[in-house]
Amino acid sequence: MKADASPPSLRRRLVLAVVSASVALWLASLAIVTVIAWQETNEVFDDALEEAGYLILSATTDWRARGLPARPPSQGEQTRKVDMQYQIVADGRVIQRTEGAPKTAFVSGFDDDEGFADPKVDKHRWRVFVVRDAANGFEVQVGQRQDKRFDILEELAESLWLPVTGILLLLALVCWLLIGRVLRPLRRTAHDIAAKSPNDLAPVALDGQPRELLPIVGALNGVLGRLDAALQAERRFTADAAHELRTPLAGLHMHVQLLGRQHPAMAAPFVKLRQDIARLTALVDSLLTLARLDPLAREQLARQQVLVQPLFDDVLALHAPEAERRGIVLTLRCGLDTVQADPRMLEIVLRNLVDNALRYCPAGSRIELSASRHGGRDRIAVRDDGPGVDEASRARLTERFFRVLGQGQAGSGLGLSIVRRIAELHGIVLGFEAGLDGRGLGVTLDWPAS
Repeated sequence: MKADASPPSLRRRLVLAVVSASVALWLASLAIVTVIAWQETNEVFDDALEEAGYLILSATTDWRARGLPARPPSQGEQTRKVDMQYQIVADGRVIQRTEGAPKTAFVSGFDDDEGFADPKVDKHRWRVFVVRDAANGFEVQVGQRQDKRFDILEELAESLWLPVTGILLLLALVCWLLIGRVLRPLRRTAHDIAAKSPNDLAPVALDGQPRELLPIVGALNGVLGRLDAALQAERRFTADAAHELRTPLAGLHMHVQLLGRQHPAMAAPFVKLRQDIARLTALVDSLLTLARLDPLAREQLARQQVLVQPLFDDVLALHAPEAERRGIVLTLRCGLDTVQADPRMLEIVLRNLVDNALRYCPAGSRIELSASRHGGRDRIAVRDDGPGVDEASRARLTERFFRVLGQGQAGSGLGLSIVRRIAELHGIVLGFEAGLDGRGLGVTLDWPAS
């Protein structure tokens, strides 16, 4: 199954959910505050209209004696936020008004001696307080346009949107940082799980895990436990089977030798049978080696400084008879004094590599075993000028029981698997390239940089 190119982010979803909920609740609270503010503002303005009406009424009780000219507008009257206008009305006629008030009365035929009305005059809706002086025959009408009251709310919104937006952005940033901190145990657990390998199937520690992660970690530990039990059972079976096969194979080889001596006429079939037994014995030995290597960890290796030249000489002496019999030239080129490794395992690696080269190279070929410094690293390489391996097959050479078709050579396909496992334990990089003079196969072992 193909993984999504961009998997969803839990952190991003949490931030989005928190910020969205915060914005929604903030808008709801803003609507409630706006309604309350509008009601309170109307009450304050109504009180102001009523107070202004009574003040004007008390100041105009002698209007019949001296008359009331129209009042000119005061400086800045048109820009006042409260912007109240008044009229003095007698017998339905406006005898005095402010500049912003209509020329006709706000309210005509008001029934009560005092009270509020909401008339529409000159296409504008007004809030008007009317107070009547019945003794003197006039009334005072103080009004304010409704849209002026809305203007105050608009100015308030214009003043608040920038800081509110900044606070919301700050909220998103704080949520991002805090959620990242809260999700840190997830990253720590993911790191612990990613560090697991087929050789480290110990349970993930439950201490310090959040309560929400405990079921997941517990289920994962159950899977790791079952996997570890299955791998251990497989390794035990492989080791036990290989160990039990060694004794009957050795006995079978001895009986075939005896039969060959007793029946010289059947020497050729007995030789072929001995070769098959030897190949089966080699397979059993390889399985035993892998069974011992699989459960090992790097810390269990007996590393030390290994002298390269004596090790090369031993490997060369071991394979010299086979090489001489087939007319293959074995050469050494040692440019290193020592390498850091487990000596027994390093010998197994070199023996497998040289044995593979001898098996697949035709008569008259060359095989070179070399040690040198390459790119700041120690390198040991085994190269030949045999038939080589195509690029597609090189990637599968270390798979267990994989053999390149068409070679016509016997083998188990486990030699390079053993080499790969030992290289992994040492932290050595195993590589494949062209062999001698651009022909054949070259196997390189690059030690970690010092």
